[in-house]
Amino acid sequence: MKNSFFHLTEDRYNGMRIESFTTQYSVLEFEKEIENTLESQKDKKLIWIKLSIEQSNFIPILTKHGFIFHHCNERDITLVKRVVENAIIPTAVNHTLGVGVVVMNENNLLVVKDRIWQSYKLPGGFIDDRENISQAVVREVFEETGIEVEFDSVISLGHFSPAQFGESNLYVVSLAKPLSTKISIMDDDEIMEARWIDVDEYLTREDVLLYNKAIVKNALLKKGLIPSNDSLLITKIDIKYELFF
Repeated sequence: MKNSFFHLTEDRYNGMRIESFTTQYSVLEFEKEIENTLESQKDKKLIWIKLSIEQSNFIPILTKHGFIFHHCNERDITLVKRVVENAIIPTAVNHTLGVGVVVMNENNLLVVKDRIWQSYKLPGGFIDDRENISQAVVREVFEETGIEVEFDSVISLGHFSPAQFGESNLYVVSLAKPLSTKISIMDDDEIMEARWIDVDEYLTREDVLLYNKAIVKNALLKKGLIPSNDSLLITKIDIKYELFF
């Protein structure tokens, strides 16, 4: 759907999305089009609009007309306005997602020591935007230790709140098989040391968190959730996904 200024798209929830528009219009012209759009979309529950960072001068106009912030990234921000008073706004992104990795070579465990905690822990870190869990596992282990691994299974799930930025953190710990053994730290700005350590020694060290010990103990006992190879389970073809059973 188009008007003279915006490209409008209806969603399945009786909402309207202002998908794109040019940055060539003045603030006064933008405000006029917002007013026209609000007047013509009174039968909708919510109206959404995404602004690029180059369009940020339009934010005061939107908040003036009742739009609120919903979610953002480095390059754009999405705002939403309730047209119907009690319309439900879905929760925005409210957590960070991280991975930890148990890598075993016979009876040796791969561990790292970073510049913040300065105690031996599992390699891992935050999942990048649009990155799958298994991809993050392989990338993080290689960046922190230089060890190449193959993802095996999900063995632990932790939820912590509040965490970084005051949001929740979902911590997915996986088991991975080493494909190499020679350590070569890539991310030396963060990682002070990486080494193979005897797992029995790791489980008895006083400077290791009890939580990390529990993860390793369970990894030795349980197989965990393995990825499904059945591509027919999800019929929507325009999303990236992983399933574990």
